[in-house]
Amino acid sequence: MKAIIIEDEYLAAQALSNLVEEIAPDMEILAVLESIDESIEWFGSHPMPDLVFMDIHLADGSSFVIFEKINITCPIIFTTAYDEYDLKAFEVNSVDYLLKPINRKELERALTKLKRLAPQMDHRNQAELLNNLMLSLQHKPVPYKSSLLISVRDKLIPLQVKEIAFIFIDAKVVKTVTFSEKNYSLDITMEEIMRQLDPQQFFRANRQYIIARSAVKDMAVWFGNKLAVSLKVTTPEKVMISRNNVREFKEWVTQ
Repeated sequence: MKAIIIEDEYLAAQALSNLVEEIAPDMEILAVLESIDESIEWFGSHPMPDLVFMDIHLADGSSFVIFEKINITCPIIFTTAYDEYDLKAFEVNSVDYLLKPINRKELERALTKLKRLAPQMDHRNQAELLNNLMLSLQHKPVPYKSSLLISVRDKLIPLQVKEIAFIFIDAKVVKTVTFSEKNYSLDITMEEIMRQLDPQQFFRANRQYIIARSAVKDMAVWFGNKLAVSLKVTTPEKVMISRNNVREFKEWVTQ
């Protein structure tokens, strides 16, 4: 059996891959895809796999956007850290779900169920279920954070999100910089932060930087059709927007 993983958090994808290797050594993970665009591109140039593990909420948006572009006909096992999503209603035939952090027992359950039901899966039924699930989740407000906890000496202090100009990785440590140019460390991954921030106000510029829309000063076209973004506060280096994300960034910064 051939499978792919759609997951933007490296450690979560690695943990899932390791569990799959232990539980189902005959299953081949063809690819680990980190974004909506990367997933759409992959499906457009590869045969349909036998199974997809899909995180519901990616850093660049809801993974359900993928279904608007690609007709995925194979079974899907959703993964999510948001247990408020009422996914039990979709725990049928070719649709299942796993809550993060994924454990061995739950993964075994899902794969056993998949094997048992594979011969009778109705892909038309799956399409209808996915559509209903998307409609259901679209009406559930996402609880974005208004503050983040920061470490200051021996205390944890809430930092208002509106004070954040950008977040970046410095020597493998995630740090946030405020408009007053104060620097704080965060005990959280960039992927986890993006899930907690309003995507209308914050943009994942690249692997190293998340920037606030209110912090954008100007931008310049760079070599290779990239964009170099200047912020209203000092950054350790130029903040680059890759060619693939330029259009999305322009739409975001002007909305």
